Amino acid sequence: MQLKIQASEIQTGDRIVAYCNNKMQICKVKHIESDLTNINLSVSTTGHHQSSSSRVVRFRRDALVDMAAELVQAQAIDEVFEPSS
Repeated sequence: MQLKIQASEIQTGDRIVAYCNNKMQICKVKHIESDLTNINLSVSTTGHHQSSSSRVVRFRRDALVDMAAELVQAQAIDEVFEPSS
């Protein structure tokens, strides 16, 4: 199950899947800047050797962005165990 959200809904701390460093990978959003048409995300990536690099990725405000699978699974678990009112 892959959760997609609109780029304008991304928040600091979210983990997204983005093309960064010439490959698709999980990136953690550190800072967000936006204008009328684009969202610029300052993100960090963690490689195999725990080295982190910072990059900027840009999306159109209405673009759909993949959330990292680990967060999708955590949200699904929260929904299962959330008490009904």
